[in-house]
Amino acid sequence: MQLNNLKSAMGSRREKRRVGRGIGSGLGKTAGRGHKGQKSRSGGFHKVGFEGGQMSLQRRLPKRGFTSLTKKCACEIHLDDLEKLKVEEINLSVLKQKDLVSTFTKKVKIIATGKIKHKVVIKGLSATKSARTAIEAVGGRFIF
Repeated sequence: MQLNNLKSAMGSRREKRRVGRGIGSGLGKTAGRGHKGQKSRSGGFHKVGFEGGQMSLQRRLPKRGFTSLTKKCACEIHLDDLEKLKVEEINLSVLKQKDLVSTFTKKVKIIATGKIKHKVVIKGLSATKSARTAIEAVGGRFIF
């Protein structure tokens, strides 16, 4: 078997409909476009959603929702990441220096994923209840 001999199975592909090829084809003369009107003419189509000058549905319906501009300013960090830092005092600038959060970040929340073994002092960062108890259990504390 060679690539130039490959063919699809009989009947799996329908032949292209040839319009405007005489009355015997069933689609002669007007080629299935009907008589007169914009759609019957060549180039007679308009943009999607156009309703002949009537206010389009897309513009009539009320708009809902928004894209939060502050979403990129918030970030989450795990207890595992704090454990890897090996720093006594952790704040936002330390996390930015170590590339744990992006430079655009303004708020950081500590999530209780993983374990922390050494005590740390956390300044200006929020934490979940379970993360707070885990940090305080090893002798760490929060300063706001």
